[in-house]
Amino acid sequence: MPLPEPSVIKRLTTRDPDFTQQLAALLAFENAQDEGIEQAVAEILKAVRTVGDAAVLEYTRRFDHLNAKAMIELELPKRELEAALFNLPAEQREALEQAATRIALYHQKQLAASWEYTEADGTRLGQKVTPLDRVGLYVPGGKAAYPSSVLMNAIPAKVAGVGELIMTVPTPRGEKNALVLAAAALAGVDRVFTLGGAQAVGALAYGTQTIPQVDKIVGPGNAYVAAAKRRVFGVVGIDMVAGPSEVLIIADGSTDADWVAMDLFAQAEHDELAQSILLCPDPRFIDAVAKSIERLLPEMPRKDVIAASLSGRGALIQVRDLEEACTIANLVSPEHLELSVADPNALVDRIRHAGAIFIGRYTSESLGDYCAGPNHVLPTSRSARFSSPLGVYDFQKRTSIIEVSAEGADKLGRIASTLAHGEGLQAHARAAELRLKR
Repeated sequence: MPLPEPSVIKRLTTRDPDFTQQLAALLAFENAQDEGIEQAVAEILKAVRTVGDAAVLEYTRRFDHLNAKAMIELELPKRELEAALFNLPAEQREALEQAATRIALYHQKQLAASWEYTEADGTRLGQKVTPLDRVGLYVPGGKAAYPSSVLMNAIPAKVAGVGELIMTVPTPRGEKNALVLAAAALAGVDRVFTLGGAQAVGALAYGTQTIPQVDKIVGPGNAYVAAAKRRVFGVVGIDMVAGPSEVLIIADGSTDADWVAMDLFAQAEHDELAQSILLCPDPRFIDAVAKSIERLLPEMPRKDVIAASLSGRGALIQVRDLEEACTIANLVSPEHLELSVADPNALVDRIRHAGAIFIGRYTSESLGDYCAGPNHVLPTSRSARFSSPLGVYDFQKRTSIIEVSAEGADKLGRIASTLAHGEGLQAHARAAELRLKR
C-alpha cells in the first residue's frame, strides 16, 4: 500500500489530468520588483553617483554599522588578505587551494583567441579578443559567507586577463570572514573594500573619488543588490540577475534514496525560495525518498529553511519513463540537473536546456558548487534556455577587424552603393562610390 503523502514535500504524477497546470504553478516564481526596494535603491544610486565617497560612507554607517570617517578605512590592505590565507587551518587552506587549481585549469580551456583571414584581393577581416580593463566583484556578507563565490567569479576574470579586479564585501559591525579574505588573496583580487548593498554596486558602476569605475559587475547579492544591478546595466555590464537556486534530479530508482534526499536538501538549504524536484518513473523509489526526507530532515541544522523550501516549491514527480523525464527537464530548464540513473550518458543528448548537467549517481551537485572545476554561477528561472554559465568569455570582448584593399573597395563599394541607395542613405552610397575604380 502506498505511503501517505508526506507533509514536507508534495507528490505529483504526470498521469494527473491537470499535471501541466500543477507543474506551471510549481515553477511559477514571482520576480516582480518590490516598489519599496526599487525606490530605496534609486535614491541610493543617485546619491552615490552625485556625491561619491561621502554617500558610500553614510550608507555604510547606516546599514552595516561601520563608523568609518574616510574611505581608506574601508579598503583592506593586501597584507591582511595574505595573512588570512596564511593563518587558515591547514585543511581549509589545502581545500581552498585545490579548488582554485581545479577551477583555473577548467577555465583556461575557455580562453578565446583573436583570429583573421585575408581574401584573394588582399582584404583582411578578423576578430580581436581583449580582456576587460576592470571588473567589480560583489561578494555577499552578513548572514552567510561564500569563499566559493570569490573563486568562481575572480578566477575566470584573472584567466581572461582582466587588468584590475575590485571586490566589495559587506562586514556588518566589522565582522570579517577569514575564508572569504583568503579566497580573495588566492584568486588574485587586486583591491577589497568592506562595503555592500546597493551603495557598493553604485560605487563600482559610477566610480567615486576613491573607487574607480569598473566595466562589469559580477557576483550574487540580496534583493537590493539585484535591483541595483538591474538599474546600472548599460552604464556597466553585469553577469546576470539570478533567481533562487534550483536542482532537478532524474532518477531511475537505482541510487540510494538517502543520496537523492540529501541532494534535494543541498539546494533547499540555500533559502526558502530554492527549488528541489525529483523526476522518477518508479513509485516505490519515490516512496523511499519521501521516507528518507522525513527521517533525515530533523538532523539538518538548517531544517527549517529546508522544510520551507521543499513544502513551498519542491516536488517528487512520478513520470511514465525517462524519456518523459527528459521532456519535462527541458521544459523546466533547471540551473542544476542530476542524471542519477544507471546509464546517464544515454540521456545527455536528450537534454537541451540546463545550466549544468551532473552525470551519474556519484556526481552530486555540491561537488560542482565547490571544486569540480566548472563555474557554479549558472542561469536560473528557466534562463538556461538562452544563457550559459559564467566563464572566461564573460570577461573578454570581441572587436571586428576590417582592412579593405583597393581592389576590395571596388568590389564591396558597388554592393554597398546598391544597398545604401535602396535604404535611401545617399551619403553612405557616395562614400562607397568615391573609392570605386574609374
